Amino acid sequence: MTIPADLKYTSTHEWAKLEADGTVAVGITHHAQELLGDMVFVEVPAVGRKLAANEECAVVESVKSASDVYAPIAGEVVAVNSDVEGSPEQINQDAYGAWMFKLKPDNAADLDGLLNAAGYQAVVDSEAH
Repeated sequence: MTIPADLKYTSTHEWAKLEADGTVAVGITHHAQELLGDMVFVEVPAVGRKLAANEECAVVESVKSASDVYAPIAGEVVAVNSDVEGSPEQINQDAYGAWMFKLKPDNAADLDGLLNAAGYQAVVDSEAH
Protein backbone atom coordinates (compact mmCIF):
# COMPACT_ATOMS: atom_id res chain seq x y z
CA MET A 1 0.00 0.00 0.00
CA THR A 2 1.37 3.38 -0.93
CA ILE A 3 0.70 6.36 1.29
CA PRO A 4 1.00 9.57 -0.74
CA ALA A 5 3.72 11.81 0.68
CA ASP A 6 1.94 15.04 -0.35
CA LEU A 7 -1.01 14.47 2.01
CA LYS A 8 -1.48 14.83 5.75
CA TYR A 9 -3.19 12.16 7.85
CA THR A 10 -5.05 11.57 11.09
CA SER A 11 -4.79 8.57 13.39
CA THR A 12 -8.53 8.02 12.65
CA HIS A 13 -7.69 7.35 8.96
CA GLU A 14 -8.65 10.59 7.25
CA TRP A 15 -6.39 12.31 4.73
CA ALA A 16 -6.17 16.04 4.11
CA LYS A 17 -4.76 17.82 1.07
CA LEU A 18 -4.08 21.55 0.89
CA GLU A 19 -5.42 22.73 -2.48
CA ALA A 20 -4.01 25.60 -4.53
CA ASP A 21 -7.00 27.80 -3.58
CA GLY A 22 -6.28 27.39 0.14
CA THR A 23 -9.08 24.90 0.80
CA VAL A 24 -8.40 21.48 2.28
CA ALA A 25 -9.83 18.37 0.60
CA VAL A 26 -10.68 15.52 3.01
CA GLY A 27 -11.27 11.83 2.43
CA ILE A 28 -10.61 8.47 4.02
CA THR A 29 -7.39 6.57 3.50
CA HIS A 30 -6.81 3.50 1.38
CA HIS A 31 -6.22 1.55 4.60
CA ALA A 32 -9.62 2.65 5.96
CA GLN A 33 -11.50 1.64 2.82
CA GLU A 34 -9.70 -1.73 2.84
CA LEU A 35 -10.82 -2.37 6.41
CA LEU A 36 -14.40 -1.34 5.64
CA GLY A 37 -14.80 -3.21 2.37
CA ASP A 38 -17.26 -2.35 -0.41
CA MET A 39 -18.75 1.12 0.14
CA VAL A 40 -22.53 1.35 -0.18
CA PHE A 41 -23.33 4.77 1.30
CA VAL A 42 -21.58 8.07 2.00
CA GLU A 43 -23.05 10.95 3.98
CA VAL A 44 -21.15 14.22 3.75
CA PRO A 45 -21.52 17.36 5.89
CA ALA A 46 -23.64 20.28 4.67
CA VAL A 47 -21.93 23.15 2.87
CA GLY A 48 -21.60 26.05 5.31
CA ARG A 49 -21.24 23.82 8.37
CA LYS A 50 -18.53 24.94 10.79
CA LEU A 51 -16.44 22.05 12.04
CA ALA A 52 -14.12 21.73 15.00
CA ALA A 53 -10.98 19.64 14.67
CA ASN A 54 -11.78 15.95 15.31
CA GLU A 55 -15.54 16.55 15.09
CA GLU A 56 -17.66 13.76 13.61
CA CYS A 57 -18.92 15.20 10.35
CA ALA A 58 -19.54 12.45 7.82
CA VAL A 59 -20.37 8.75 7.62
CA VAL A 60 -19.20 5.98 5.33
CA GLU A 61 -21.07 2.70 5.22
CA SER A 62 -19.87 -0.53 3.71
CA VAL A 63 -21.37 -3.96 3.45
CA LYS A 64 -19.50 -4.74 6.71
CA SER A 65 -20.09 -1.69 8.90
CA ALA A 66 -20.58 2.05 9.24
CA SER A 67 -17.82 4.39 10.31
CA ASP A 68 -17.70 8.04 11.29
CA VAL A 69 -15.43 10.44 9.46
CA TYR A 70 -13.82 13.23 11.49
CA ALA A 71 -12.71 16.71 10.49
CA PRO A 72 -8.89 16.70 10.47
CA ILE A 73 -8.77 20.43 11.30
CA ALA A 74 -11.27 23.18 12.15
CA GLY A 75 -12.94 25.06 9.33
CA GLU A 76 -16.05 25.66 7.28
CA VAL A 77 -17.33 23.15 4.72
CA VAL A 78 -17.17 24.94 1.35
CA ALA A 79 -17.77 22.01 -1.04
CA VAL A 80 -18.95 18.41 -1.02
CA ASN A 81 -18.27 15.70 -3.57
CA SER A 82 -21.74 14.67 -4.76
CA ASP A 83 -20.12 12.11 -7.09
CA VAL A 84 -18.99 10.11 -4.08
CA GLU A 85 -22.45 10.33 -2.52
CA GLY A 86 -23.98 8.92 -5.71
CA SER A 87 -21.22 6.37 -6.34
CA PRO A 88 -19.59 5.46 -3.01
CA GLU A 89 -17.56 2.70 -4.68
CA GLN A 90 -15.30 5.49 -6.00
CA ILE A 91 -13.69 5.47 -2.54
CA ASN A 92 -12.80 1.78 -2.99
CA GLN A 93 -11.44 2.43 -6.47
CA ASP A 94 -9.28 5.46 -5.57
CA ALA A 95 -9.37 6.45 -1.90
CA TYR A 96 -6.93 9.33 -2.43
CA GLY A 97 -8.75 10.67 -5.49
CA ALA A 98 -12.26 10.46 -4.02
CA TRP A 99 -12.39 13.41 -1.65
CA MET A 100 -15.56 13.73 0.42
CA PHE A 101 -15.63 17.42 1.35
CA LYS A 102 -13.50 20.54 1.30
CA LEU A 103 -12.89 22.90 4.20
CA LYS A 104 -11.87 26.51 4.33
CA PRO A 105 -9.50 26.11 7.28
CA ASP A 106 -9.75 28.38 10.31
CA ASN A 107 -5.95 28.16 10.42
CA ALA A 108 -4.08 26.41 7.59
CA ALA A 109 -1.08 25.96 9.92
CA ASP A 110 -3.18 23.37 11.79
CA LEU A 111 -2.29 20.98 8.97
CA ASP A 112 1.26 20.96 10.31
CA GLY A 113 -0.03 19.17 13.40
CA LEU A 114 -1.30 16.20 11.39
CA LEU A 115 0.69 13.09 10.56
CA ASN A 116 2.96 12.87 7.54
CA ALA A 117 3.06 9.69 5.43
CA ALA A 118 5.68 8.03 7.66
CA GLY A 119 3.72 8.90 10.79
CA TYR A 120 0.54 7.47 9.32
CA GLN A 121 2.39 4.32 8.21
CA ALA A 122 3.46 3.86 11.85
CA VAL A 123 -0.21 4.07 12.93
CA VAL A 124 -1.21 1.45 10.35
CA ASP A 125 1.70 -0.78 11.36
CA SER A 126 0.81 -0.53 15.06
CA GLU A 127 -2.78 -1.62 14.33
CA ALA A 128 -1.59 -4.67 12.42
CA HIS A 129 -0.25 -6.24 15.62
